[in-house]
Order: sequence, then structure tokens, then C-alpha cells
Amino acid sequence: MPDEFAHYLDLYLSHLRVERGLSGNTVEAYGRDVNRYLAYLVEKQKGGPESASRTIILGYLIHLSQAEISARSRARALSAMKGFYGFLVKEGLMETNPAADVESPKLSTYLPSVLSEADVEALLAAPDVETPGGLRDRAMLEMLYATGMRVSELLNVEIGHMNLEAGYIRTRGKGSKERLIPLGDQAIDWIKRYMADARGSLSRNRPTSHVFLSRLGKKMSRQYFWRLVVKYARQAGIKKDISPHTLRHSFATHLLTHGADLRSVQMMLGHSDISTTEIYTHVTTQRLKDVHERHHPRG
Repeated sequence: MPDEFAHYLDLYLSHLRVERGLSGNTVEAYGRDVNRYLAYLVEKQKGGPESASRTIILGYLIHLSQAEISARSRARALSAMKGFYGFLVKEGLMETNPAADVESPKLSTYLPSVLSEADVEALLAAPDVETPGGLRDRAMLEMLYATGMRVSELLNVEIGHMNLEAGYIRTRGKGSKERLIPLGDQAIDWIKRYMADARGSLSRNRPTSHVFLSRLGKKMSRQYFWRLVVKYARQAGIKKDISPHTLRHSFATHLLTHGADLRSVQMMLGHSDISTTEIYTHVTTQRLKDVHERHHPRG
């Protein structure tokens, strides 16, 4: 990539990290999208970012569509370009934002994958709690389902973030926004058991503030935890593809199914916009329709 392109990208990512306070994962995602767009400009010899036009932006979106990139990913790429060019305008490096009035690709209604309550119980029971690693994994799965935390939030939990006697955990989500989430009795019991019987052997008695540790005594990686979830899903006989985020979706859906109000679920999930949380009302509605079709005599 030409030095000028790399310089613009570095400035933008620094702005996202420092001035907007976005998380490392979010900044990385924006970086990938903008980097792919800049690589397109180089490949197609479209000139530097400052010479872009609405036509070039539309051409890039068509290029992504022809490469069979999903509408959701194209919409995210357009959002990244709008932010990138908006930053360049703000810094006086461009006069106008060529992506400003480009319409986002139409998205089909996305319904997140959700486990049944029986599948969740089977997943939680899958780890071998007679081993330190299995006890840790049970506590992690219990906390994830009890709180609906993002996996990055789970892996960053420190001892000082938990108040097990009062029954809540403090976490910092997107945009560095802090929130308190209740912990259920079962999650508290498993966390206490893990802290008492397993964490010391995993930490190898080295001082560390992180709660959930790898076998090397360090903070667990996202990739490793993802593999654990997939392994336990297979052990539990769950056929659908799942990820740590599936438990977050299940948490929200099951709360709404049992009568929780949308605003409370929004606060626990850490969504800044309630419209993001509303997707789970579509999930519960769809599940009711599926039950009706399967069991009603005239379904």
C-alpha cells in the first residue's frame, strides 16, 4: 500500500482509538474494511482516497457484490468508508465526503441463532467439572448465559469486577461504557467453586487479576474459548453451528420469552440503541409461530 494511503489509515484508526474510545476489536474491524477498500483503489488505479467520488464508492460496492460479499458485510464496509471520509473532511484533507449520500445495501431480516433452553442446559452440563479446566469452563459458560456478556467482556473479567455476595458483575462494553449485570444463583455457585478449587492450580500461584485463565496461567484467548464452546456443543449433541455469541442471543431471547421488558434486556446487553435489542422480539415471535405450526392440529 502506498505510504499516503497507510498514513491516512493510521490517522483514522488512531482517531477511533483515542478520540472515540472504541474497543480494539471494533477498531480492527474498521481497519480491515478500510484497508480492503484502499487496496481496491490501488488495484483499479483509482487514485488516492482524496480523489474518490460517489461513482467510485458505488463501483466498489458493486465489486463487493460481484465477489459474493453479503449485503450485511457490504453495509458495514460502506459505514467504514463514510466514517473514514468523514474523518478526512474533518481534518481538512478533503472538501466533501463522497460516501455521505450513498444508500446502504438492503438487508434481509437477520434472526440470530438461538439455543433452546434444553440445549443450553445440556451445553452447561458438558464440561467435566472434576478437572480444573472443566470447572473453569462450566463457570465461564454459566457466567456467559447468566449475563449475556460479549465474549471479549467475559475474557476480560477481573476479580475486582465481581461482587458475588451482592450478586452482580461490573463490565465495560463497546465505547468503554460501564454497566452492572446481575448474576444468577447458579452462576454465582459455579464461579465460587471455580475460584476456590481450580483457579489457583491454573494460575500456578502467579499473581494475576484475570478470573478465567488458560492452562498456562494467562488470560484465555477468544479463539481458544470459541473452540471450547464448539467442543462442548458437540458433546451435548447440539447439531447447529454455535459460537460464544449464541449464548448471548439465547440469554436475551429466553429473558423476553419469560416476560422481561425490552428496556431491561437492552441495559443488560449494553446496547446503545433499543432497536438493536428489538431483533430478539422477532426471534421470540418466530419461535412461537414455529411451535404453532408444529403442534396446532390445523397448523
